[in-house]
Amino acid sequence: MSDKTATLTNDQTGQSIKLNILEATDGPDVIDIRPLYKETGMFTHDPGFTSTSSCDSKITYIDGEKGILRYRGYDIGELAENCTFMEVAYLLIYGELPNKQQKEWFESDIAKHSLVHEQIHHFFRGFRRDAHPMAVMCGAVGGLSAFHNAECEGSMCDIVRPQVTHMLIAKVATLAAMTFKYNKGEPFVYPRADLRYSENFVNMCFSNPTADYKVSPTVARAMRKLFILHADHEQNASTSTVRLSGSSGANPFACIAAGIASLWGPSHGGANQEVLEMLAEIGSVDRIPEFLERAKDKDDPFKLMGFGHRVYRNYDPRASVIREDCHKILDELGIREEPRLKLAMALEKIALEDPYFVERKLFPNVDFYSGIILSALGFPPSMFTVLFAVARTVGWIAQWKEMIEDPAMKIGRPRQRYIGEPERKFVPLDKRK
Repeated sequence: MSDKTATLTNDQTGQSIKLNILEATDGPDVIDIRPLYKETGMFTHDPGFTSTSSCDSKITYIDGEKGILRYRGYDIGELAENCTFMEVAYLLIYGELPNKQQKEWFESDIAKHSLVHEQIHHFFRGFRRDAHPMAVMCGAVGGLSAFHNAECEGSMCDIVRPQVTHMLIAKVATLAAMTFKYNKGEPFVYPRADLRYSENFVNMCFSNPTADYKVSPTVARAMRKLFILHADHEQNASTSTVRLSGSSGANPFACIAAGIASLWGPSHGGANQEVLEMLAEIGSVDRIPEFLERAKDKDDPFKLMGFGHRVYRNYDPRASVIREDCHKILDELGIREEPRLKLAMALEKIALEDPYFVERKLFPNVDFYSGIILSALGFPPSMFTVLFAVARTVGWIAQWKEMIEDPAMKIGRPRQRYIGEPERKFVPLDKRK
């Protein structure tokens, strides 16, 4: 029992109950309300679960007020500058940064699993060419379970679980690249074991059999950073979906497919796509002042997408990491003067200097820069969330693994406040008014 307690008193009945306060390593402590229903016959009510801790986790820590994001205690900026994506993936899954031997083993095993079954090529042909890439990803990732029955059945086993974990990380990138190629009507490109994860993904997306293709180090660096920055973000909607699905014992391929479906929502993973749609609506640099005024007008529905963040009340720490790479890519590709990207850079400059946005800390967030980078690389907006899913699969599978290995795991079962009709007598059809 905790030394700290909180007392909850019902003013109507005078009944009081002591609840333990569970201490956190960082961030707010939590009140353990598990005895509440048994002791009082009442639940707490928290739509959206914005004030509810659903689990214990050692993976990711966020402090939105201070602009902090840490994976396993490491600052996101240090990881993005100094680590490969596979090092960060290993950290999230196994709890520590790998040594040289562990890194080589992990990268080799991921590369080994990057090929998908040849029948999956035929599976893709069942989709329309103009299908939304996220619809294809939901189906393709969920379909993996049909090709890996033994692994699905053994995923609760300590011996099989690492294999399933590595398979998902490896194959999701291949499926995402296949989705991109299928949408363009181009032949699939097989993964290469001699390339690092981020380089391999870029190569699968943009190389073709008719010409030599070399991945730009600047592009690979930016892709690596984007993958690291999006790898995990605590108990968001898609992560909670993966955990809730996994709590029922569903196989991990199905759980990740469920996470992808949740990520697809425009309020979650579609924010960087909305940045590009906003730029299209603004249209030209000379119209920026007009739209900034609209953004300041409370009665105008227009919102400045890619600025500010629901969690980060200060500067998004991921944005500060990727901003420099965004500018480097535009310079290297020589497209800074492309109308839409020129508009984005002008909007960034004005918003960073406008007192209204500065005072309210409405700074460009990671979605603003990632949208610009992905567009500059040649990805259409419909692919943005797919790339987000590639990165986030690492966090999802780490969270799933942590939950499965928790002896206290229970199936998720939120409760409700019923506000419908009380008990009623059945009325036969011929007597209903």
